[in-house]
Amino acid sequence: MKDLVIDLEAEKKEILKRYRALLRASKSTLQKGDKRLIRKAFEMALESHKDMRRKSGEPYIYHPIAVAQIAAEEIGLGTTSIVCALLHDVVEDTDVTLEDIELEFGKKVAKIIDGLTKISGVFDTNSSLQAENFRKMLLTLADDVRVILIKLADRLHNMRTMEFMPRDKQLKLSSETVYLYAPLAHRLGLYAIKSELEDLSMKYMERETYQFIKNKLNEKKAEREKFISDFIKPVQKVLEGQDLHGEVLGRPKSIHSIWNKMKKKAIPFEEVYDLFAIRIILDSTPENEKADCWKAYSIVTDLYRPNPDRLRDWISSPKANGYESLHTTVMGPRGQWVEVQIRTKRMNEIAEKGFAAHWKYKESSTDSGLDLWVQKVREMLKNPDSNALDFIDDFKMNLFSDEIFIFTPKGALIQLPLNATALDFAFEIHTDVGASCIGAKVNHKLVPLSYKLQNGDQVEIITSGKQTPKEDWLSFVVTAKAKAKIKSALKEEKRKIAEDGKEILERKMKSLKITYNSENLQKLSYFFKLPSTQDLFYNVAKGLIDMKDLKEYQASEKIIENKPQDKIESDQLQSLVRNIKTKDSDILLIGEDMQKIDYKLANCCNPIPGDDVFGFVTVGDGIKIHRTNCPNAAKLMANYGYRIVKARWTNQQELAFLTGLRITGIDDVGLINKLTTVISNDFKVNIRSITVDSDNGIFEGSIMVYVNDTEHLDNLIKKLNQVKGITSVIRFDSAIEKAS
Repeated sequence: MKDLVIDLEAEKKEILKRYRALLRASKSTLQKGDKRLIRKAFEMALESHKDMRRKSGEPYIYHPIAVAQIAAEEIGLGTTSIVCALLHDVVEDTDVTLEDIELEFGKKVAKIIDGLTKISGVFDTNSSLQAENFRKMLLTLADDVRVILIKLADRLHNMRTMEFMPRDKQLKLSSETVYLYAPLAHRLGLYAIKSELEDLSMKYMERETYQFIKNKLNEKKAEREKFISDFIKPVQKVLEGQDLHGEVLGRPKSIHSIWNKMKKKAIPFEEVYDLFAIRIILDSTPENEKADCWKAYSIVTDLYRPNPDRLRDWISSPKANGYESLHTTVMGPRGQWVEVQIRTKRMNEIAEKGFAAHWKYKESSTDSGLDLWVQKVREMLKNPDSNALDFIDDFKMNLFSDEIFIFTPKGALIQLPLNATALDFAFEIHTDVGASCIGAKVNHKLVPLSYKLQNGDQVEIITSGKQTPKEDWLSFVVTAKAKAKIKSALKEEKRKIAEDGKEILERKMKSLKITYNSENLQKLSYFFKLPSTQDLFYNVAKGLIDMKDLKEYQASEKIIENKPQDKIESDQLQSLVRNIKTKDSDILLIGEDMQKIDYKLANCCNPIPGDDVFGFVTVGDGIKIHRTNCPNAAKLMANYGYRIVKARWTNQQELAFLTGLRITGIDDVGLINKLTTVISNDFKVNIRSITVDSDNGIFEGSIMVYVNDTEHLDNLIKKLNQVKGITSVIRFDSAIEKAS
């Protein structure tokens, strides 16, 4: 990096200007003595970070000030959070210790900062550093939810200022954001932040699509604003006539949500009609809120015809994160559907600021769904032996779930996620009830454990002292609590069986004159391809490993003993990443030093030369190459960042790669012939398979072809689009593959 000419005086002024803006943003929550506390935190951060700079060359202190500003202005947090946001990086990046923080600012601030400080140290390779950090951060949620809120502010600022980061860092952070932080913001009711995090992730992960949608939205901006204005005017007029005060606004949908709709419905941008939503925010007193919202609903539906299937009433029964609103879709003046959201100022603040606003209104709000959810997270965290990655998956599963309400025989109400089963309900009541559950009565009818509950069901659980949790239960329970408890019980059961297997194995090894020691037990586990010695003992107890197998092991050991030592080591070294002799088929460079290494192409996204790709070190299958926009990429990068390696294509001689094209058009005599002529003759491309379907004059075909690279593929798509009658040609990925 070339030397920057730094104007320290100008920087000092800028730091002060940003600090004053932060004070203005936090003005509404400041109490006596708060300003002095914020000043003290600011000075400690300024001193600690004085020699540090961000990747952009700016002073590092800009970052903590910005995070504090987001916490105050966009989330609505108070003084304690502002102090913690200013100091969130000092323990991790400077000489300041948690003890110093506690001495200056007290226990509460120290605890929150501890939650925000990443763990350093060595982890076992089955886990993931990111998952452990995330889990540690959530552990502090049990005491203080502000940890998560400040972490979200920190992530939002990092995502907003990521253009100076290297490409692989951008991809890793974006994947983690879209996989964990955006769902978390959604669950805490921070919708504006959730949308921005998704859009920013997409900006780096799907650059071209993001830019395409952004440009399209800008092109139609004036036209859209005129439509919104024409739609709003009559609504405002009638609202005022009925003495309902408030504002009516139109807001565009986020780029990410438009893209999601395009993918989900497989439609081009032009066919996404609800590019914006109309929001009516009423100025109502608490006792008139519901009545006013329904009054506004009746005004809108008198003016515009509603779609009866699209009414969502979250006023009568709010979402678990406290969200209250009335949503309907109506036919606008120009024959297009428009989503209308009706809410009061209080509801809008809860929708925008989520958890923080929920607390503010807690006295007047009867809804405690959010507190219930926090309680569930605490219970999940209490499970001592859950692996961090399992935990993240279970946690994520519970982030997006919609709720159903189930009644106990005595009429108590229990909230469960959508698709919950009778067994989930049993575990929700009590772990022991779940573990000994043999069936249930739903609305007085006997049902199996896997029965999916419906909203409003009344459930009575039947138990038996002889019942114990079964492995197959994991395939149908959906709540994280049930999953964690079943896994825990199965582990305990397995441990008991393994104890018996240990004694049996010791006797068998003695009779074969094999020394019973930890080295030989490790060798045995490796020979039978088992992950641990406990699995070895378990398999012996279950009779899956007997004397015959042990004799085979003995024989193989004798062969190994006669092998020279260095040969064994080099064999083991080459088993995962083999540096193969330069063959013609080598066209990928992998790793930091970009060498040629053996690899496989992932089936889930079928990468071809020219695609943006990365390598993933699998457990038993060498290195697999995925496209960066592969359906699995976000999960792999977020959970196994340490197993991701850089990869890029080099220009070597032409090779054929398999990819799929989905073609739609108007069915016509000889259409297939025209398509195959373009593919085979003009482009000299081999077709592996072709499936076609014709329905009422619409032609749909899937063709698997061999191409050389993305340029070759793009030209082929362009040429196919020119065939008369063809309406779209889209490349598609094959089935989603599990992370190896």
